Amino acid sequence: MTSAREKGSFRLPPELIRQLDGYARTKHVSRTAIVEAALASYLSPDGAERLEAAVSRRLDRISRQLDRLEWHVELSNETLALFIRFWLTTTAPLPDTAMKAAQAMGKERWERFVESLTRRMESGPRLRNEIATEVDPGP
Repeated sequence: MTSAREKGSFRLPPELIRQLDGYARTKHVSRTAIVEAALASYLSPDGAERLEAAVSRRLDRISRQLDRLEWHVELSNETLALFIRFWLTTTAPLPDTAMKAAQAMGKERWERFVESLTRRMESGPRLRNEIATEVDPGP
């Protein structure tokens, strides 16, 4: 036996009706059931708390993602700074006579580096994974 229902009539924009129809087909439920559930949720006294909880969960997830992003950016910056410092302190300046040959070799090495970096970014291991497995976090 079903509960008593009252018939109501309301108008919706065509785009909203298309979305409602698509959702009803996807979920295999009636449009009435969807509208009823949506109105019950909207008018529910604890709707604000549920919305706040959902927003809070999303903000927590975004905060964790930003923390990881910050760690990766810091790792990249420190890696680059360490490399530049090492390179500047260990590489002697070249005499003018060797400059052209060094530039040609540098261009070739740069192209190989970019190719290698491309391959690694597409499918290779990531530095973050190597760091995580090689560094002992301690007790």
